[in-house]
Amino acid sequence: MAAAEPIIKMAKIEKSFPGVKALQQVDFELAAGEIHGLMGENGAGKSTLIKVLTGVYKADSGQIFLDGRPIRIKSPEHAQKIGISTVYQEVNLCPNLSVAENIFIGREPIKNGRIDWKKIKNEAETVLDKFDLKIDVDRKLSFYSVAVQQMVAIARALIISAKVIILDEPTASLDTDETNKLFEVMRQLKSEGIAIIYITHFLNNVYEITDRITILRNGELIDTCLTESLPRIELISKMIGKDLEQIKEMENYSKNIGENNKVLLKAEGLASKGNIEAFDLELKEGEVLGLAGLLGAGRTEMVELLFGLNKADQGRIIIDGKEVKLNSPKDAVDYKIALCPENRKEAGLIGNLSVRENIILALQVTRGWFRKLSQARQLEIAQKYIDLINIKTPDTEQLVKNLSGGNQQKVVLARWLAINPDLLILDEPTKGIDIGTKADIQKLVLELASGEGMSVVFISSEIEEVTRISQRVVVLCDRAKIAELTGSEINQKEIMYRIAGGEA
Repeated sequence: MAAAEPIIKMAKIEKSFPGVKALQQVDFELAAGEIHGLMGENGAGKSTLIKVLTGVYKADSGQIFLDGRPIRIKSPEHAQKIGISTVYQEVNLCPNLSVAENIFIGREPIKNGRIDWKKIKNEAETVLDKFDLKIDVDRKLSFYSVAVQQMVAIARALIISAKVIILDEPTASLDTDETNKLFEVMRQLKSEGIAIIYITHFLNNVYEITDRITILRNGELIDTCLTESLPRIELISKMIGKDLEQIKEMENYSKNIGENNKVLLKAEGLASKGNIEAFDLELKEGEVLGLAGLLGAGRTEMVELLFGLNKADQGRIIIDGKEVKLNSPKDAVDYKIALCPENRKEAGLIGNLSVRENIILALQVTRGWFRKLSQARQLEIAQKYIDLINIKTPDTEQLVKNLSGGNQQKVVLARWLAINPDLLILDEPTKGIDIGTKADIQKLVLELASGEGMSVVFISSEIEEVTRISQRVVVLCDRAKIAELTGSEINQKEIMYRIAGGEA
């Protein structure tokens, strides 16, 4: 980027909360017509920095400059008035209102003392035309996909003449085509001189779309670099602050565990009409089995049969040599099978319960409600797993909804480890969490398999992650098992080749 007066300059920003120094002397600059990646682990200070910039928080010290002039941003409404707008991962619009109403809400044009609905519709269509988005703006926002809703949120920012747009994890819920479309829009906005702050955990995305990257760690500025001059391995090292040799070593270590172990569970001709076609599967003790495939390929549907969430209408399951019926999750838990679901907030956690209560939940179910764990025993179990997998929480009684996404995922994992399962199913365990926590979870999975003899099914949309820690990989496409890979076959190129139907 050519040197120019930054549109936004944040100098020596500090912000503390009780017991936590969230930001320490952080500097940040953003140029007009720049896409600037903001990277860091959960808890690094990204969200706090953005909330200071948008007036949600008031900095304890430091200064913000807009177009070279010092400014004090009083509130999110004030930030919008001066041209700073945020589009969050969970779109903060009104799904019960139309697309046009969402774009103009609070800024409706008036004609003859009444809202000019014709102008609203015409201008909404005009701004969406910039994104080549042809939709019915009179339809409720809830009718459209998350990708379209994000475009609507960006359109609203343009209507209010935003100079700076902050995109907070915008691709977390998007497929590849939707992500590419969003990037086209971002490039177009960049060409018009709009500055974009892009927050993401996806390395591929940040290297594809950004001009510069700023890295935060533990509330401190680590570095700001031109994207093209920052090797990926160096970015990761700066983010997690530790030697990456342990991650490299995992790939070699993972290939040597579970190879000759006995079969724990076998599925023969297992199927569920409309969910997944008949498949055979073997799970060995002390082995990590990876499931790879595109979104909707049938990975989740496969493990839901193994956990009793869906009932098979053909085939059988054999555990320790005996045929069993898994008609419910309770049946699965009785056979020491555990499932960490993909959607941890909706299906894995109870936000208003404490970390302790969430961790002991499955164990209490296995005992029955009339054999309640004592408070002392609950505390002992919770603290054991907080320490074991390094859950960052002030104490066992912290409400789980107040933890970062990565630590919430660790709480779900701790809950199932507490029942000491023979088979642990992890459905997207690292989705939406930072690189450091991903490495922690991957290492833990290998330790559970090699040290505890646990069988692990590992599902991830990141093929690199599947290949790193799996001894075998089952590839799925269109809700059918299409391949099973071992040894040297386990690589990204081979998996993508199989998913593509063997086409180059």
